[in-house]
Amino acid sequence: MKHLGIALILSAGLILSGCGSNSSNNNINGNWTASLTNPDNSPAFAFTTSLQSSGSVVSGTNLTFTTSSACFASGATETGSFNLSGNFNGNVTGSFGLTIQSGTPAGNTLTLNGAVKSNTVVGTWTLSGTTAGCTGSGTFTMNKS
Repeated sequence: MKHLGIALILSAGLILSGCGSNSSNNNINGNWTASLTNPDNSPAFAFTTSLQSSGSVVSGTNLTFTTSSACFASGATETGSFNLSGNFNGNVTGSFGLTIQSGTPAGNTLTLNGAVKSNTVVGTWTLSGTTAGCTGSGTFTMNKS
């Protein structure tokens, strides 16, 4: 009987030690790569960024557009939000939003709204702006790198 009790305690410890072991790999913090496409599936924009969360607020640094665009020539700020949920196996899901304001030229705003599933965000984007040609919409995919 004593051995059965010890075996049960050890088994419970092993089971509990496996819970949550992957959850730190599947959160919003880290480096991300985004690909934005137009409604006809042609490429619109692509960028990389490093996202950090504090509560449900997201901020970004190191934003680099990897496609040439007069809408985001230099400098931009990022703010966003998310509502995530998950389980002990590290499966994260929820909603995600990110707004990018252009630095130069000023007045252009790129807004992304999507759904998070583990290390991928999929959704829609809109661009409104004061610079000629800086309007549009489409779909996007972001992947954590």
